[in-house]
Amino acid sequence: MITKKRFPGKPIFLLLMAIFLGGSGCSMQKLAVRSMSGLLEDSMAALYEETDLALAEHAIASDLKLLEGILKSDPDNEKYLLMASQGFAAYALGFVEDENPQRAKQLYLRGRDYGLRMLRKNRAFRQAENQELESFTQSLKKFNAKDVPALFWTANNWGNFINLSMNDPIALSDLPRVQAMMERVIELDDSYFFGGAHLFLGTLYAVRPPILGGDMKKAKAHFDRCFELSQGKFLLPSVYYARYYLTREFDEEQFQKTLQKVLDAPADIFPEQNLPNAIAKKKAKILLENASEFF
Repeated sequence: MITKKRFPGKPIFLLLMAIFLGGSGCSMQKLAVRSMSGLLEDSMAALYEETDLALAEHAIASDLKLLEGILKSDPDNEKYLLMASQGFAAYALGFVEDENPQRAKQLYLRGRDYGLRMLRKNRAFRQAENQELESFTQSLKKFNAKDVPALFWTANNWGNFINLSMNDPIALSDLPRVQAMMERVIELDDSYFFGGAHLFLGTLYAVRPPILGGDMKKAKAHFDRCFELSQGKFLLPSVYYARYYLTREFDEEQFQKTLQKVLDAPADIFPEQNLPNAIAKKKAKILLENASEFF
């Protein structure tokens, strides 16, 4: 609950005045929008605690448009860029990709591009972004632990876009760059977002054919590390494990058990991540209903 003590009326008034009266680049406008960062961070935290998917879908869409409006006034603000990148990833994953993959692809690209705006502040990355893979990978060494969120959410959006574009050779050609970014995240902080980089690499090694670098042992190791870091309370890794690993192992029994365990988990098993867990339950239900497509 927002209290008057923490969020007085003045910042909200300043924001409204900035939006309607301020000019782009005006210091008054930037001061106003920056005063809202704490409110928006709390709004995102509250969103992640939401269990009602319909309510969350409407709320996150509104928050994303507000963020995009704010970024027009303060385009280099890394807090807002990160919120936008993470927000588009969550919105596309939870509410769009199962129903409308083409629209989800565009949303993932928007999330990726907000992330790239953060990463391009690093000169080495900016210079190597469009160079050959070796130069691109070397540039990632110039990032440190504080850059992990930007690296992860940029790569997360980019990787999800590629996952929905498997028939597009141009999109697939970028996959080694995304893999290099996630490997750098693991080098810097493999625990970030409940081992999300391990989840990505586990999925990648599982879906690739061996001739293109697929490796089921490596996939299993990454999934196991992700499960260890999430302590079984963050449910999305189980959904990805069932969808991308167990289907390729043709283990229908474990596929059924894993997804049923997701559905049976208490809604509040991880209160700070109620929304991702609700999304995991939704996806688990869809997979179980369509199990015959995989076995």
